[in-house]
Amino acid sequence: QLRLADSGGGLVQPGGSLRLSCVASGVTLDYYAIGWFRQAPGKEREGVSCISSSDSSTYYADSVKGRFTISRDYAKNTVYLQMNSLKPEDTAVYYCTGRGHMAALDLCASPSPFGSWGQGTQVTVSS
Repeated sequence: QLRLADSGGGLVQPGGSLRLSCVASGVTLDYYAIGWFRQAPGKEREGVSCISSSDSSTYYADSVKGRFTISRDYAKNTVYLQMNSLKPEDTAVYYCTGRGHMAALDLCASPSPFGSWGQGTQVTVSS
C-alpha cells in the first residue's frame, strides 16, 4: 500500500523559493504517478503538477508553468516540487498524491478519492 508524507512548506516572501518533498513508503514509485495538488481557503483543491508512472512525462497547471518543476528521485523514493518566483496567490496547503499506472494529465485532472494522499504542507507567500 502506497503511503505518502509531504513536507517542505513554510513562509516565504514574494519572489522566493521553496522545495516540497513527497516521500513514499510501502511500495516503490516506479509504477506510480505522483502529483501535487493545492487548496487555498474557500477554494477547491486543484492539480498543480504531476509526473506520470511510465515515461516520467509531466503536467503543469498554466498558473505555475515556468516557475515550478516536478522531479522524482527513484533511489530515495521521493518526488520533489521546486517552486520558484513564488507569488501571494500560490499560498495554499499543498498535498502530494499518487496512483498506479496513470498519466500525469489524468492524475492532475481532479483529486481522486482512490489515490493515496499526504497530510499536506502549508505554503504561505507574504511580505
